[in-house]
Amino acid sequence: MITLQQISLQRGPKFLLTETDLAIFPGQKIGLIGANGCGKSSLFKLLLGQLSADTGSVSLPSDWRLAHMAQEVSDTERTALEYVLDGDEALRELEVEIEHAGDDGEKLAHLFGAMEQIDAYTAPARAAQLLSGLGFTGNELERPVSAFSGGWRIRLNLARALMCPSDLLLLDEPTNHLDLDATLWLEQWLQRYAGTLLIISHDRDFLDNVVERIVSIESSKLVGYSGNYSAYERQRAERLSQQQAEFTKQQERIAHIEDYIRRFRAKATKAKQAQSRIKQLERMETIAPAHVDSPFSFTFTASEKVSDPLIVLREMTIGYPERQILGGVDINIAPATRIGLLGPNGAGKSSLIKTLAGTLEPLTGERVTGEHFKLGYFAQHQLEALDMNASPALHIQRISPKAREQEIRNFLGSFDFIGDRAFEPINHFSGGEKARLALALIAWQKPNVLLLDEPTNHLDLEMRQALTMALQDFAGAVIVVSHDRHLLRNTVDEWLLIADGTVEEFDGELDDYYRWLLERKTRSNKTDSAPSANFAAKPAADKKAQRQEAAAKREARKPLANRIKKLESELEKLQTKNTALEAELADTTLYEDEHKDRLQKLLQKQIDMQRQVDDCEEQWLEAQAELEELED
Repeated sequence: MITLQQISLQRGPKFLLTETDLAIFPGQKIGLIGANGCGKSSLFKLLLGQLSADTGSVSLPSDWRLAHMAQEVSDTERTALEYVLDGDEALRELEVEIEHAGDDGEKLAHLFGAMEQIDAYTAPARAAQLLSGLGFTGNELERPVSAFSGGWRIRLNLARALMCPSDLLLLDEPTNHLDLDATLWLEQWLQRYAGTLLIISHDRDFLDNVVERIVSIESSKLVGYSGNYSAYERQRAERLSQQQAEFTKQQERIAHIEDYIRRFRAKATKAKQAQSRIKQLERMETIAPAHVDSPFSFTFTASEKVSDPLIVLREMTIGYPERQILGGVDINIAPATRIGLLGPNGAGKSSLIKTLAGTLEPLTGERVTGEHFKLGYFAQHQLEALDMNASPALHIQRISPKAREQEIRNFLGSFDFIGDRAFEPINHFSGGEKARLALALIAWQKPNVLLLDEPTNHLDLEMRQALTMALQDFAGAVIVVSHDRHLLRNTVDEWLLIADGTVEEFDGELDDYYRWLLERKTRSNKTDSAPSANFAAKPAADKKAQRQEAAAKREARKPLANRIKKLESELEKLQTKNTALEAELADTTLYEDEHKDRLQKLLQKQIDMQRQVDDCEEQWLEAQAELEELED
């Protein structure tokens, strides 16, 4: 069992943790959440012994083996496989002892027995399996670590942490540099992990599927919630609602006491009572108001002028002179298109995004854009393209020299660049702040097409939620590649599958895609891998007919899909109002005689509200049935 008692942790003038406690039981899987900079990574360092608490004590079982995911990788010439095997320190120590044992038969026998005990002889196969699950191909296992990019080196660190036999595993943002396939694989691996797991993550679906408890850092305290992330949201909402009600009552009580003090403080006969009220006020613990609103509130405003279609790719072959990636690509992007791109690692999702953006020239075919086409393109390399010596405000001033300073301040404030922060050079900004700025620059330019390649990397939960809401309200076209399933489910309504050199419509949802991946992996284990591209798989006439049929189907279902989405939004608003109404009716003072009229009005309002909810639900069910009948 791990116990933290009355822990305080200060960094500079800021207290990250203040006299807080935490108990972690063996085998628990815990998600650690909180705003950026609140102390999550510092808590990990505390558990690893890399930091000391300012006050309090940390207790870990002395025989526990710890494994953690490093955030940096040294530039080494060791192969990927050897680097991952280095994570098993006991294995490496035994190998060194065997090498130095010479001809000592008795010692060698003992060492080989120890190797057998730690399952050392299967270690290379297990390391290769980890690397395969995280997206490395067979021929990459012998490549030196120095040959991989930063994101792939982080994957190597993750594989190394998983390779290490451990009783406590600490993972800091393990999905940040993973694609959807690798995220799904990691999820399965962690569900089978037998030790104690502590994960820092901003991926809500990942947390929902892996953890059984949430620890949230709130106001420098470690606050525990039972269940996964969705359960945490419900519990926190209930707690904040109760806190707000208590706060409101307390404010009324404080106002009453202060009024008494003002009226009677000067009167000699009441002075004693007034002084008593003052002391009562001083002793009363002030309850902080429940701040449930996100610091982010922004929109992607589409340009007023729009073309239909916005982008067309015709009979296109995508790739590089030395290697074709995709062939026979025909895509028509209309103003309301909302597409999620699915496909195995390396299949060509990013290449397709680059071609749509116009940054990768096709090998054959043509790309045509509408007269009023206006692009918003987010890719990871754009963070590196930002001017590190310029401020967020200066980045916007370069785009719009005539923009007023107050207008820029207000806009950047919605992305949580508040006050002087908007005018500071970004060279010391975190990865999350740079990603926010890249999104802000896109939103400022009012595009009518958004191409987003892993936009949630480095973003915290609050910003991801704000991004999801902004994309839902965006009036233009959206094409997105992401490992964040919550964002995908809530922002796209059709899928394209990129695999085996082709781009095809995927008829299914994310769960169907995961099954497709498993079936594909099973097939590849049974047969030799087929060529990555087969451009003549279907006759052109058949493909054209299929495209026309798919387009007709999409066109027929679009009005129903839009109606369903509108009804869902209306139903959510009605339910929110109904919840607020129920909270009013929960006030016990409302049932006193003097509030009889107000109570009657609220009860009638509740009846009317429930009628509207029922009517909206009935319309939604009818529309849903029509859509299912159309799809059948």
